[in-house]
Amino acid sequence: MTTEYVKLGVNPETDAAHIARAAEIIRDGGLVGMPTETVYGLGASAFSAEAAGKIYAAKGRPSDNPLIVHVSEPAEAENIAYVSPLYYKLAAAFMPGPLTVIMPKKDTVPSSVTGGLASVAVRCPSHKYARALIRAAGVPIAAPSANRSGSPSPTTAQHVLADMDGRIEMILDGGPCEIGLESTVIKLTDDGCIILRPGAVTEIMLARVCGTVEIARAVTDPAEAGEKPLSPGMKYKHYAPRAEVVLVEASDDVFEMYVKANIAPSEAVAVPDDLAHRFVGLSTLSAGQTASATAQSHSLFALLRRADEIGCSRIYMKLPPASGEYLALYNRLIRASGGKIVHVT
Repeated sequence: MTTEYVKLGVNPETDAAHIARAAEIIRDGGLVGMPTETVYGLGASAFSAEAAGKIYAAKGRPSDNPLIVHVSEPAEAENIAYVSPLYYKLAAAFMPGPLTVIMPKKDTVPSSVTGGLASVAVRCPSHKYARALIRAAGVPIAAPSANRSGSPSPTTAQHVLADMDGRIEMILDGGPCEIGLESTVIKLTDDGCIILRPGAVTEIMLARVCGTVEIARAVTDPAEAGEKPLSPGMKYKHYAPRAEVVLVEASDDVFEMYVKANIAPSEAVAVPDDLAHRFVGLSTLSAGQTASATAQSHSLFALLRRADEIGCSRIYMKLPPASGEYLALYNRLIRASGGKIVHVT
């Protein structure tokens, strides 16, 4: 298969033509790499069991791992799920945007899309090209991250091309992703919600709408053996580069001493820009700014991919807090490391 790669944002006429072509591929059961504000998605018709099978095959993804279904407007969730008043309260607050809501599914969605679950994960992205593609296709689009299963998610179209060239029909290049981490995934309860995957919509933000907000154990701890995932990314190992990721729980000073005592020539340290002066002479990877969870989250997947590009065998990274705005970053890092943490005092 030859993968067609097109650049969006050149001019409105060519954008419309490219999106129309991509929509045709979706309707015909094919796969399209599509930009969103979180990460790039691998899109297919959510109404086609065969298309869902192509997603799993292209990614090398286990078929029990549910796919998120994207709609162009929050109300379109009614075509695929049994919605509740709380869903519409959440939609008013966070949609379009980086929030995915799990609800009981309707029979319009094949069970292969939902990993065999009786529920479906619904998201309305805010990216203009993603919404334009969904509208043009005329069907909701099932779209996990557009990478090989288990590897770092793609935040640029070039990342998608590196993983999916020859595996999918088309890639729409809409520029770098704004957020850089996947959406927050929640499951509704009788009086609130449970966070299954943290993201840009935080626990504090959700509490203003839901009242009661819980965090699933699997957000910070491994899923049990044989446990069926309710959300993408709940199992170890995930988001991982080929390089070994070593997470170090320590103060800045102790982290610096530990890295300098252990780092080898083929290894690198991921360090915030404002601390890079501490590691002069070592191979470093930029990890954003120390005081900004947003900046560190935005750069994470590109950093992990860069480590593989330069042939790094191991990456040392300081473990962030497992709470607040850092929870999503913590969640991705412990999965990238396979849950291994070095505690140094």
